[in-house]
Amino acid sequence: MRVLIADELSATSIEGLEALGLTLDVRPETTAETLPEVVGDAHILIVRSTQVTADVFAAASELSLVIRAGAGVNTIDLPAASARGVYVANCPGRNTAAVAELAVGLLIAADRRLVDASVALREGRWLKKQFSEAAGLNGRTLGILGYGAIGRAVARRAAALGMRIAAWSRSLTAARAAEDDVIYAETPLALAAMSDAVSVHLAETAETKHLVNAEFLAALGPNALLVNTSRGGLVDTQALREAIDNQGLRVGLDVFENEPAGGEANFADTGLAATLTGTPHIGAATSEASEAIATEVVRIVESFVSTGRPLNTVNLCARSPATHHLVIRHYNQVGVLAGVLDRLRADGLNVQEMENTIFEGAEAACCTLSLDGPASASTLEQLRENEDILHVLLESN
Repeated sequence: MRVLIADELSATSIEGLEALGLTLDVRPETTAETLPEVVGDAHILIVRSTQVTADVFAAASELSLVIRAGAGVNTIDLPAASARGVYVANCPGRNTAAVAELAVGLLIAADRRLVDASVALREGRWLKKQFSEAAGLNGRTLGILGYGAIGRAVARRAAALGMRIAAWSRSLTAARAAEDDVIYAETPLALAAMSDAVSVHLAETAETKHLVNAEFLAALGPNALLVNTSRGGLVDTQALREAIDNQGLRVGLDVFENEPAGGEANFADTGLAATLTGTPHIGAATSEASEAIATEVVRIVESFVSTGRPLNTVNLCARSPATHHLVIRHYNQVGVLAGVLDRLRADGLNVQEMENTIFEGAEAACCTLSLDGPASASTLEQLRENEDILHVLLESN
C-alpha cells in the first residue's frame, strides 16, 4: 500500500508508518497546484496545510483515504471526497493544549501591547508611559465562543488568571455551564454583551462564517479584547478594521481570512497586521502537539490497514437514507450473501449499508443490510427457504 505524505511530518509518523510495512512517498514540497500531478497511485494521502482539491480526487483512482494531520478539514474538498467514496479523517483534540496556550498568550499580549512595546525597545525607544495603559485580565469576563475541547481548555487557563468565564456553544446547556461554573449565554450576541474579552473556538461552516461581524463587535463595547485561533473566516475582516479604529478594540489573531496556504509566503494585509498582535497560524505548532498528532496519524492508518475502516472519519453520512433493515442469520458458507444480493437487485432495492458479523467458531454469521425500501414478500419467502439461512427479519426504520 502506497502512502503519499504531501507535507512536513514528524519523524515519529514516518517511523510508525514504515513499521506497518507501507511504501512511503515523502514530498513535503508539494503544493495544492502540484498535488494532482504527484498523487498518482497513492492509496493514502497525508497532509497538514496543503489543500486537497477536487482535481486531486479526479486524478487519483487508487486513493481511499485522506488524513489531515491536524484538527480542521476545511482545506480538503469533502464533497469531492465523498462523491468518490474516499474516507477523510483528522486528528481532533491532539493540539488542544497548544492552541489554548497561544490563545491565552495572545489575550495577554493584546491587552499589554507586548509586541508594540518590544518593537519600541528594539528601536531604542523607552515608552513606559504609553505602554502602561493595560486594563489587565484579573476580574474581567472572558467569553468563550465555541465551548468545545479547546474552548474549555482556554476557560481553565483564563480562570487561573482570575477571569470570570462566560460561554456560548450550540450544544452547551445552562445545566452544563453551571456544572463548569461558567456563565451561560443563550446567543453569540448575548455572549458579546456580557464579555470584556472574547476568544473564538469554532469550526468554519456556512453557518459560522462571519459570525463575528459588525453587530457582534458593537455588542462587545469599547476597549474590549478579541482573540481568534480557530479559522479566519469566522471574523468579518472589514468589520474588525472598523472596530479597531472606532471602538479601541485590541485584537490577537493567529488566523486570517484568505491567509497564505503554505509555510512561507508574502502576507498581503500588512495594514491590518499593524493594528493587532498576530501570528502566522501556528496555534498547533508545538513539539508536544506535533508528537501527539504524529501518533494519531499512525493509529488512523493502522486501523485502516487492519480493518478497512479508518478512525476519526469526518465525511460519513450522518443519517442513512435507508428505510428498512434486513437482518439475516446464516451459515458461514460461500455464496449465501451473493444470493441475498441477487434477490434484492431483482426487487430493485439498493443496499445503503451492510455489516456481516462472524460468530465464534466461524460456523454462523449475522448480516444486517440497510435498504432503501422493503424487500418483497416473494424475496423474503425465497430467503427463508434457503437451507443456509437460519432466520430472516425485515424491520422498518
